[in-house]
Amino acid sequence: MEMLTDLLTTFLLTVRDVLPIAVILFGFQLGVLKRPIANLRQVVLGFVYVIIGLSLFLVGLELALFPIGESMAEQLTSPEFIHPETGVDEPTVWQDYLWVYIFAAAIGFSTTIAEPSLIAVAIKANEVSAGTIGVQGLRISVAIGVSFGIALGCFRIVVGDPIHYYIMAGYVVVVIQTFYAPKLIVPLAYDSGGVTTSTVTVPLVAALGLGLATNVDGRNPLIDGFGLIAFASLFPMISVMGYAQIVEIINKRRSLKEQKDAL
Repeated sequence: MEMLTDLLTTFLLTVRDVLPIAVILFGFQLGVLKRPIANLRQVVLGFVYVIIGLSLFLVGLELALFPIGESMAEQLTSPEFIHPETGVDEPTVWQDYLWVYIFAAAIGFSTTIAEPSLIAVAIKANEVSAGTIGVQGLRISVAIGVSFGIALGCFRIVVGDPIHYYIMAGYVVVVIQTFYAPKLIVPLAYDSGGVTTSTVTVPLVAALGLGLATNVDGRNPLIDGFGLIAFASLFPMISVMGYAQIVEIINKRRSLKEQKDAL
């Protein structure tokens, strides 16, 4: 009964949140463009599907993704796991959290590969570039960036460093890469940083950060627990441009080799 009540409450809140979007879209179509809405029944049905899907997704977050992310962080930082020999709370160093970094990297890579928005962007990029930009190559390069970023973000939480130093250093790298990366990949790399922070990645990453900051001594969940999503947005830009630069270098060397062979 409680679950049905939560589902109904979430459904009503989702209707409230989606309604302004519908009003704006229908208002512009009918009031500004003054044209009828094509396939009105299909559009309305689509909105219904969106509301139902979002409602179920939000309930699923509360029941599964948030709890499991926090639970994993709690178990990986427990004294029994870090110090299995003694099983007691002892002074720890950042190296003791090696499995936290590995788990963060693994969850970052896997959730990014499964991210629907990234799949859509990769397919469109492949179509527009006439196959020059590979779907799998783009997805994997973005996933590597997210993987490294979240692992580094967890390291920051463990050691307690200020987040702005990491973010500023990362954007300095992005700016430098922008001047040297192939021009056609730069806008796509910037967009890749945004599409990673979507429906699949964000819930688990946020839960991991909050769980880690809660269980590491001396960390404040409000100050230290948030920020992993910023890492997940930043480092895909670096990895995508880096991937394009590596491919460009390989292609140039291959072209030079073919020219030498032809001579």
